[in-house]
Amino acid sequence: MPRHKGDHDARRRDVSGAVWRVLAAHGFGGLTLRAVATEMGATTGLLTHYFPNKKDLVAHALTLLDEHRAARPRRIAPEPEGLAALRAILMDILPLTPQAATDNRIWVSSWDAALADRDLAVGHAARYARSRERIRHHVETAQHLGELPPHDPDDIAAAVQSFALGLIVQALFGPEEFPPERQIRLLDGYLATLATTTPPAAR
Repeated sequence: MPRHKGDHDARRRDVSGAVWRVLAAHGFGGLTLRAVATEMGATTGLLTHYFPNKKDLVAHALTLLDEHRAARPRRIAPEPEGLAALRAILMDILPLTPQAATDNRIWVSSWDAALADRDLAVGHAARYARSRERIRHHVETAQHLGELPPHDPDDIAAAVQSFALGLIVQALFGPEEFPPERQIRLLDGYLATLATTTPPAAR
């Protein structure tokens, strides 16, 4: 009997759900065809129909992570501009909620796999570049509004991204030492420092 597209789509959703549960429980280090099959109560033979190898499985997991991050409810009021918008996107990145912490744990656990595979590394680099471009846009708007000094916006965007990534890692490894309220306090202090730093040419 031929398999309908609806059946295929439903099975793919089941597979994606199992991949996500394995990621949430074990990170990318525990993501294997066998682990996903066990989570589904299926055979690895069924999964090879969707993922012929581990690399395809990891690539799909990264796509799932992007989808989960994009679908996560945003914390900040609509349509902020300038420095408020920059703060908003950083608040969305930081592990301030259990779901955001889970997403970040999965993301950080993917670094090892990406560093070991050129194609995955290129994908990660592109994701970080897109993130910096979003940050850069808000930096330029804040500069236009007079909220940030006229440093090179590319350098500021790179520094802001580096700050956020560093804070994420510390919060994941030391959640008691870096609870949400402290993360927000550190973020606000960092943005205040950016806003009051004198451009090098004016020193």
